[in-house]
Amino acid sequence: FAPFEWRLAHGRSLRLGPAGLLMAIVNATPDSFSDGGLYVDPQAAVDRALRCFEAGAAILDIGGESTRPDAAPVSASEEQDRVLPVIEALAKASDAVISVDTYRAGTARLAVAAGAHIVNDVHGLQREPDIAEVAASTGAGLCIMHTGRDREKLVDVIDDQRLFLDRSLAIADEAGIQRDRITLDPGFGFAKGTDENTELMVRFAELSSFGFPLLAGT
Repeated sequence: FAPFEWRLAHGRSLRLGPAGLLMAIVNATPDSFSDGGLYVDPQAAVDRALRCFEAGAAILDIGGESTRPDAAPVSASEEQDRVLPVIEALAKASDAVISVDTYRAGTARLAVAAGAHIVNDVHGLQREPDIAEVAASTGAGLCIMHTGRDREKLVDVIDDQRLFLDRSLAIADEAGIQRDRITLDPGFGFAKGTDENTELMVRFAELSSFGFPLLAGT
């Protein structure tokens, strides 16, 4: 796909295209579906993230609240206690591009101050819209994810992507976020069954109509 310079916080950028890049997911949580409980200790999370970076991951995504179905919510302070020490340590130990997985404006602001370059919002700016202001004011790269949770979805998977993501992009535009700081994630598995996920994969190319790079986590 056509090369795209994704501009990030702290004067960093990533060259996307013609090949894709890898984002490594490290969850500093006890209950995430993929690695819950393995990296609750901050040093364990840092060590894991650095191993991923050395193995070729271009982005290290650090999360402090599980997004698996029916996961128990955590407070903002608990989320911050989990992710901020990891982000600070990674920023000192490497030149890796760091992403914070959060929908909270307060966590996003503190994470960027601690060294994060990207804000990855699994609620697409629609749970705490002030997070868009944080991204705009800090110059962070922004990943806007589609979700079907807590709302009525359209039957057609691409129509529903457009319905949700158009709303998210309007929030980003209102906050003054520049287009070269945005990527979109179709949100595989987020209130999507096997049939929906499969159809979304088959029709993935239709998402290029948005005009943004795409992040896919299957």
